[in-house]
Amino acid sequence: MQEKLGLIAGNGRFPFLLLNAVRAAGHPVVVAAIKEETEPEMEACAAADPEITLFWLSLGELSRLIETFQREGVKRAVMAGQVRHKQIFSSIRPDWRLAKLLMNLRTRNTDMLLGAVAKVLGDEGIELISSTAYLEPLLAKPGLLTSREPNEEERKNIAYGRSVGLGIAGYDIGQTVVIAGQACVAVEAMEGTDATIDRAGAIMASLEGGSQTIDRALTIVKVAKPKQDMRFDVPVIGLCTIETMRRAGATCIAIEAGRTLIFDPDTVLDAANSAGIAVVAVER
Repeated sequence: MQEKLGLIAGNGRFPFLLLNAVRAAGHPVVVAAIKEETEPEMEACAAADPEITLFWLSLGELSRLIETFQREGVKRAVMAGQVRHKQIFSSIRPDWRLAKLLMNLRTRNTDMLLGAVAKVLGDEGIELISSTAYLEPLLAKPGLLTSREPNEEERKNIAYGRSVGLGIAGYDIGQTVVIAGQACVAVEAMEGTDATIDRAGAIMASLEGGSQTIDRALTIVKVAKPKQDMRFDVPVIGLCTIETMRRAGATCIAIEAGRTLIFDPDTVLDAANSAGIAVVAVER
């Protein structure tokens, strides 16, 4: 019998893609679904497959997560799907183990928080593995991914945006910057990529019409952290990213090859081509 794998499921499509990939590899899966984040349809997935065992946990129940995995014989686990960083300010009450972890952190950015959780799991005999372990085909290949290449202005935006983005990512603030005319329009923090793009679009929409001296078309640059831990918070784009870009007036996105997951790549790139959006994967 194949090893049983634990899945800590956050929000979005990532947990479902990973669950399907792990099941296709023959592993039984114990899903720890986060009540405040995981989509309700996870219930239907578990009901349809006897090899999927589902437990719903609150975000603050770290001890219960560990106890559940240990009881179910889980030795390795994977984290998939976003847990919104702003939840650290929510009214969720952490159990004693999570409260102790939070109090001992020097800073409460994503890497510190999830790295500390990973260490606690490891100390209890549960290894947290790379979230891309079963999704290697979805990692962006280097080069141009769409039919349209970035134009000269977009290439300049990409070069500038990568210098800004890597600096911001080094502080674990966010992974996305939005550039126009080699000026930084928006920087991602807790709100997430799509909200950052929307905000940049709103800034440009607020400008008065008439002739313009600098191109207002937005270029999105998404980077991995300088020391990206592939166990969590891996950069991701999907169809929603392209739809948000189109709505905001963004014409180009640069992502990192080998460090960014593209969910449903055929659909994403077809949508980008239809919208005239250039998608390029840059090697570091």
